[in-house]
Amino acid sequence: MAAPGRNQGLSGNGTIAILGAGSMGQLWAGYLAAGTVTFAPRQGPTPETGKPALTYTFQPLEGPEAVVTVPYLLASPSLLMVTTKAGDTLDAIESNLHDIVPDTPIVLFQNGMGCQQAVAERWPQRPILAASTTEGANRPAPGCTVHAGKGETWVGPLTKSATTHLTRVVTALGTSGLTVHAEKDIQSRLWDKLIINAGINAFTAILDCPNGDILADPFYQEHIDELCDEISTVMKRDIGKDLPSITIRERIETVARKTARNTSSMRSDRRRGRPTEIDFINGYIARRGHALGVDVPANQMLTNRIKQLLP
Repeated sequence: MAAPGRNQGLSGNGTIAILGAGSMGQLWAGYLAAGTVTFAPRQGPTPETGKPALTYTFQPLEGPEAVVTVPYLLASPSLLMVTTKAGDTLDAIESNLHDIVPDTPIVLFQNGMGCQQAVAERWPQRPILAASTTEGANRPAPGCTVHAGKGETWVGPLTKSATTHLTRVVTALGTSGLTVHAEKDIQSRLWDKLIINAGINAFTAILDCPNGDILADPFYQEHIDELCDEISTVMKRDIGKDLPSITIRERIETVARKTARNTSSMRSDRRRGRPTEIDFINGYIARRGHALGVDVPANQMLTNRIKQLLP
């Protein structure tokens, strides 16, 4: 884990606040230096008489398991990381924003697409950045977070004012010891991750199986080529990136094999009866397709099937 100490990547008091204490939020908190990270409560800062800290067991990829105690935010931080579910992001930020000074960079760590753009459109004058990460984390039991797979993180600006903050944000997040890159074309990076999620998550939730098991299933085999054709066409019209559908399928299946025994977040949400992020994955592609004049029956079908699974 990161060595304790003040976060030299940030100005001001050097505090990083994490809004969203789920698997990804607890992963970053576990690696960031003690004394520089706090959790931001979903409904805004807690009074000093409220819950003082969150304590959990953290298992890094290397080294022994550790007990991590992270206090809750009581003052404006120098950086806000938002690791909430995509559908909760706007409301969660709004609940905290009156306590965040206007030039504080806000980094969004959501799956899929759509909520990042919505945040940037809602607060265009603030420094809003998006992150695309392949780090893996899960919580196999209450009070326990596991770093399940090493990855990389790319961070880039979504609003004009965020550009001048990019270097120091990347430096601050890099103090975690995780691999963090600056990425000026973050929209393209977000699409790269969206491709994988769109090709794996809904299938695993519908079939109720680990990632790798979708590959031999007839339902996947029936729809994957059409799905990849739609993704290729929508992406080209949306951001001008020309990625053949065969390449998209190869990327999806490579990740499915590498994470063969993993449970996707969408399958986990289905099993727990929680809202999924389908509207920000296949649903986003379907909406962009409709807006751009592209037929998207496969993405729309998967979106509808997921919504029918839950009340």
